Amino acid sequence: MSDTDAAAVNDGKTEFGLDFKRRQGMMSEIATSFFEIKKMKTRRVTMESCLIKFKPALRRAAILAALAMVLLPGMAVADAVSDFYKGKIVNVIISTGPGASYDFYGRTVARHMPSHMPGNPAFTAQNMPGASGFRAGNHLYTVAPKDGTVIGSFNSAIAFYQAMNQPGIQFKAENFSWIGSIPQDTAVVAVWHTTGVKSIEDAKKIEVIMGATGASGTMAGYPALLNSILGTKFKIVTGYDGGSSVNLAMERGEVTGRGNTTWGGYKAVTPDWVKENKIIPIVQIGMVKDPDLPHVPLLTDLARNDEERRIFEFVGSTVALGQPFAAPPGIPADRLAALRDAFEKTLRDPAFRNDAAKLAAQVELNPITGAEVTAIVKRTTETPPALVEKTRLAMEVKGGKSPSGGGGD
Repeated sequence: MSDTDAAAVNDGKTEFGLDFKRRQGMMSEIATSFFEIKKMKTRRVTMESCLIKFKPALRRAAILAALAMVLLPGMAVADAVSDFYKGKIVNVIISTGPGASYDFYGRTVARHMPSHMPGNPAFTAQNMPGASGFRAGNHLYTVAPKDGTVIGSFNSAIAFYQAMNQPGIQFKAENFSWIGSIPQDTAVVAVWHTTGVKSIEDAKKIEVIMGATGASGTMAGYPALLNSILGTKFKIVTGYDGGSSVNLAMERGEVTGRGNTTWGGYKAVTPDWVKENKIIPIVQIGMVKDPDLPHVPLLTDLARNDEERRIFEFVGSTVALGQPFAAPPGIPADRLAALRDAFEKTLRDPAFRNDAAKLAAQVELNPITGAEVTAIVKRTTETPPALVEKTRLAMEVKGGKSPSGGGGD
């Protein structure tokens, strides 16, 4: 018996919630039933009396044997997964730099998920920023072992980027082994308080320098979209190595706006900016408004015709994916099931929720399941090509430049 089953015997349960003692009793009853049958066979009885006495014991033994055939493989699967993960280290690759909300959630999951995993493996977190998350996605898809010991955390636009045929992508998002996702609040395009810009109408008249990571990401793409369709005057500077670097650049006066982050992220990472009105959100990207920002329009509210609305809805749909977690394609099904189960339990764990509350995001932490993430990704990657092309052209960064000394993304 493994250490895991030994521990399970003590409290009457295995890791998958099956009653271990009940199974032991069932096996004992099967043995008793067959013993009764054997005894009856040794007696000299008539055929009729044998059938009368034999049938109940045989029926009971057959039923119990059938139940055992159903339950015992579950024990074997639980043992196999537990045995595999025991003593292992699971590496959580976070596709952004340290200090941002994606990093916060990724590390919080890595801290709490081990207690819900069979075998209780250790978890470590590793930042792998670059190319708007493509670097981490490419690593998980082409380099990471496909055994369930490496998982990745991505931003909500990973499937959207693929649908948009962004250069540099070496993965197919629909082939990842999706574990689940943390729901995300609405994204915002925001400017620094010194710009004099309070609305989209102001941004059509006043130039705002927007900091971004890669030209292919939404941090640059959202302002470019607003320029193309609504006529704003955002000047986009790419090449920062993450959201924290863009925030620092705003404080230094290098840039005066940021094209994408969540309002909850600002409240958690730079709460003084929110309290002192240093950051001004001018448009929300998503399906519903943040409760804190009823006066700030959704992107879809700004559409002037059906074509613009379809483009804005496609762009806004990225928020539905939340912050997804995935393993490489083709990991064993039993390990994927264990990762999904542990992820859902982690998001419902009071200890995790207490830590997550520090982010101050206005979202419910009910997990988006792995199956639901898979469906969202599939729907996004199958967006009609004509709509994708119109959106791609609208989000293309024109005349962007890298900051002095800024790292490539």
